[in-house]
Amino acid sequence: MPVFPKVSLRPEVEDYLRESFVNAEIVTASSKQEAERKFETLLTHLSHPPSFTTVRVNTHLASVQHVKNLLLDELLKQFDGVRVPVLQHPDLQDVLLIPVIGPRGIGIRMTEPVYLSPSFDNVLPNYLFLQNLPSALVTHVLSPQPGEKILDMCAAPGGKTTHIAARMRDQGEVIALDKISHKVEKIKQNALLLGLKSIQAFCFDATKALAHGMVDTEEGFPGGPRKDNPSSCSSQPPSPVWNWNLQHALQILDSYILWLPSQLLLRVYRPCSLHLHREPPFLPASFDRILLDAPCSGMGQRPNLACTWTLKEVTSYQPLQRKLLTVAAQLLKPGGVLVYSTCTVTLAENEEQVAWALATFPHLQLQPQEPRVGGEGMVGAGLSPEQLQQLQRFDPSAALLQNVDTGALRGAQEEDMIALANKDCIGFFIAKFVRCKST
Repeated sequence: MPVFPKVSLRPEVEDYLRESFVNAEIVTASSKQEAERKFETLLTHLSHPPSFTTVRVNTHLASVQHVKNLLLDELLKQFDGVRVPVLQHPDLQDVLLIPVIGPRGIGIRMTEPVYLSPSFDNVLPNYLFLQNLPSALVTHVLSPQPGEKILDMCAAPGGKTTHIAARMRDQGEVIALDKISHKVEKIKQNALLLGLKSIQAFCFDATKALAHGMVDTEEGFPGGPRKDNPSSCSSQPPSPVWNWNLQHALQILDSYILWLPSQLLLRVYRPCSLHLHREPPFLPASFDRILLDAPCSGMGQRPNLACTWTLKEVTSYQPLQRKLLTVAAQLLKPGGVLVYSTCTVTLAENEEQVAWALATFPHLQLQPQEPRVGGEGMVGAGLSPEQLQQLQRFDPSAALLQNVDTGALRGAQEEDMIALANKDCIGFFIAKFVRCKST
């Protein structure tokens, strides 16, 4: 029997999730019995921790090997001389994996800590960031490049924001938004701690991040998406009227800036120019890449022994996510990349959102993801097999709950441990879109 019982959910929430995981398409592809078994396995795995603790190295300040050596020394101290391996992920080179030692498939009496895992409280704080494996993968999929302007729409506490800045070698502009002030301060603190200067964090509601009255005429915003459905790559260029008027006004101000009194400069030039370009809200087509790590029901988090949320709370995120996707679709430049991710397992917040986005915004196209670490998307939202293969879904039920002890670690092959880490992690979802260039 497992160490812990399956995650405790309200009956209506468990029934809601069961409908997703035992939907008609899944039953047709396998069987109802197999679908039910996999769902029950998922509920059990959610109450257990992943097999590995995952940390991301701040490559802006140090090499992965240097930090790995420091971490090995720290673990020797924490575990009283017991050697625990630290693995560098072969596909995510800045990610280190530490096995969680403890029972995973037997019942025990809890008279002492069940799992042996390292503490990262003030451990190498400038070099390491505690981050789940799929969360670290997201930035690799986004693939930020030096010199780009990138938006992290729902950024707190800043793990992905700082990862973006580090991956682009702190060259460019990373805008981080969150609507809760103390969380924004946490983003700023993390950026400072990790020595990253390209990050600007603002306390701002991302659903309002598009400048009021600024309409992306190619898509008919903000009155809604196009009602016609032309080929997504053959639409006419957007009307330049609003853009020309704004740029013309700014050019005039730039021409006479030396002659403007300082008070007038502060009142006129800064709100008009800096506010619209460097602070939210932003003009349409302002960003090369956008990360929308959306607020979600969090039903993929582990370990989770109980969730007291009502069905209304669990299902409340889909409308918010669509508002955020609508803003993101307008803020993205032609040719730009949008990555959408959640830490939940529900069909409604993942594959259904992808299907909705593709139907609503013809200029968005689903793209293959690199690197590939997770499995393909789940059937049930009407996406094609080719589209499902372009998604990455992390399903905790895909891995067996295995006992991990020091003896087992000595005989384990590194590739087998990496394969286990890829599967036995939190529930997560990633979709990558590109905005098609106008021709």
